[in-house]
Amino acid sequence: MDVADLDRRGRTRSGCIPPALVSRLLDLGHEDEVRFQAGRGEWFCAREWARLLGGRDQQAEALDVLAPYVATGWWPAARAEAELLESWGRAEEAIALTRPYAAAGGTALDFFARLLARHGGEDEAVALLSAGIEDWFLATALVDIAEGTGRDEEVAALLATRLPAGHRCESPWCCRGLAPHMVLGLLATIHERQGRVDEAIALLRTRQEITSVNNRDQLADLLAKQDRIEELRAYAEAEPLGIALRRLAEVLEERGDVEGAIAVYREAHGSRIGRGNRAVELARLLARHGRGDEAIEVMGTLVDSPGGAEDWLVDTLCTLYAVHGRAREGLARLDALKARRDGVEEWELLRPRLLLMADAGLLDAAVELARSHPEGDSSYAAETVADLLAEAGRTEEAVTVLEPFARTNPDPLAGHLVELGRVKEAVAIVQWREPEPFTPVWSGTFTTEPPF
Repeated sequence: MDVADLDRRGRTRSGCIPPALVSRLLDLGHEDEVRFQAGRGEWFCAREWARLLGGRDQQAEALDVLAPYVATGWWPAARAEAELLESWGRAEEAIALTRPYAAAGGTALDFFARLLARHGGEDEAVALLSAGIEDWFLATALVDIAEGTGRDEEVAALLATRLPAGHRCESPWCCRGLAPHMVLGLLATIHERQGRVDEAIALLRTRQEITSVNNRDQLADLLAKQDRIEELRAYAEAEPLGIALRRLAEVLEERGDVEGAIAVYREAHGSRIGRGNRAVELARLLARHGRGDEAIEVMGTLVDSPGGAEDWLVDTLCTLYAVHGRAREGLARLDALKARRDGVEEWELLRPRLLLMADAGLLDAAVELARSHPEGDSSYAAETVADLLAEAGRTEEAVTVLEPFARTNPDPLAGHLVELGRVKEAVAIVQWREPEPFTPVWSGTFTTEPPF
């Protein structure tokens, strides 16, 4: 088993059976195929088959499945085995297995340190992570592990040394590794759990660069948790991405003040947050509370306004029409939009029309319309049409539509084939790889034999 090939397929999920297809095979009872492929180098099959065996208390058999992969020295395989060992109460074996990998740092060290800390090795974990604090995810792990160990002040002092005096980042790429805004966030986390909430808030207010991570804003979340709503409201007016505004609406909704949450979005017209984002959040809020007509009106007004007919906004509007059983009204609105655009309908706007047509019982007409579109012979059009057909129970036709695009759309085609029980065909399609380029080796002499 080649570790480079394993790593390439594991990262790109190409030329192999992807996780979603493995799960579907198991759901449909094709365990024999998953077991067979696990023994032929299919990592995602091996991982799921080992987990399944472990859940059946067949621990030795599960480890046997992973053994050839672990033997290559590939970290994801070692991690998978360690997770199983820990779940079985064999933490010492998991620690011994993963310890050599921790020396490489990165995600392996992050995993190993957290594993150690869960099983009484907090001091060693803190020491290892402190040495690698320049990596933001290791610094995050260090702060997490320090909780409850009495070493918060020590970790905070170490983090403080990473704050360059007077430095201000001018772009997200300014500081590599543990950037100042990350340090401030981690220090605020420590202060908050020490009960020093005012200091945590003050620290977060000093951030001059990035204020959100993974679509969450730490200051907004902290103000919400501390019930400092007026401060959150003021922050929402200044925060440019709209994340604090959304958090304010969430808090009011959680309290049962739905009208207050609605007002947050309706009254934000003067903010720097895009009107499209505000409208979508408002429409979703209204829909959650059974006010679908108002949600449709909010999105419809936006789509009908100058510059409002962006594909993602039209898609949101059409989804609302479909969910509320008003597909034909949605089609009429799309007709009006098409007329305003001189009868032109790009594929991005045709796609939601096709979904509405299918909901309105016009599936065959939708298929024909898609095929007649200038982009109807593309792979992405084929995938949309196939999904519509499969949704209607016409999976054989979906397969026929996708077959010409087996090289570009292997996963959706394989998924439909599995639904039909054509498992071997499905597996062969996702396992296909581009042939390795052939480079002739020159022998150092010329030949006079044909062909020349």
